Amino acid sequence: MQRIILFILTNLAIIVLLTVVLTVFGVSSKSMSGMLIIALVIGMGGSFISLAMSKWMAKKTMGLSVIENPTTREERWLVDTVKKQADASGIGMPEVAIFHDPSMNAFATGMKRNDALVAVSTGLLEGMNQDEIEAVLAHEVSHIANGDMVTMALLQGVINTFVIFAARIVAGAISSALDEDGEGGEEGLGFFAHMAVVIVLELVFGALASLITMWFSRKREFSADKDAANLVGNNKMIAALERLREDNMPAELHGEMAALSISNKDGIMALFSTHPPLEDRIAALKA
Repeated sequence: MQRIILFILTNLAIIVLLTVVLTVFGVSSKSMSGMLIIALVIGMGGSFISLAMSKWMAKKTMGLSVIENPTTREERWLVDTVKKQADASGIGMPEVAIFHDPSMNAFATGMKRNDALVAVSTGLLEGMNQDEIEAVLAHEVSHIANGDMVTMALLQGVINTFVIFAARIVAGAISSALDEDGEGGEEGLGFFAHMAVVIVLELVFGALASLITMWFSRKREFSADKDAANLVGNNKMIAALERLREDNMPAELHGEMAALSISNKDGIMALFSTHPPLEDRIAALKA
């Protein structure tokens, strides 16, 4: 619950900050250009601010223990393995961390390819052998090397901009229609009713638009699997995915952490999943 509350409060703080900035600069939503500027600033700005804060958020919400000075053989092996894979992928050494969770999971996050973070769960360390863990680490390093964090933030920013702008345009059209019919009085829907309609439309448009980001996220997983297989070998990557298929306790991740994890909870609606079915990923590697 603390993780979810912090995640929500942080995103609300970003929106409030950007709204204050727009107000200071006198940007108004009364014109089409003003609405577009607001949508761009909040949509793109919010997405990239969230990305810039992603490492901090991960450390706060997941209770990460960053390995700064390895004290055990396992920690030394984790750091050395990530270092070897990062060098082979042509990126800077990411921070390596462990988080306490009984499920097998891992994720990568960070705004820059040369200043990222890779984290693995205690459940993964306990439930996988060394070859499988190596493959999972390679999968996360591949996400970083491919620039998936920035690409996802850019795509999400474009989607957010469209959702915010479209919601306000449609809400404005509804308000004008009511006003012309004489039902809404001088202000059409009225301020509070108008904002309520905007929020509802943003939720609806956002859910529909998320189909695009989820589709792209699933495509990106196949690429990370392939690149990881090139780093450590096909058999190790297949074995890691098969081991994950046996895990029935997916980790509770949010935002960039969920999108860049090794696996996530299978939902009823596959179209809204950030990851393809493990069976499909295994089949793709075997092919």
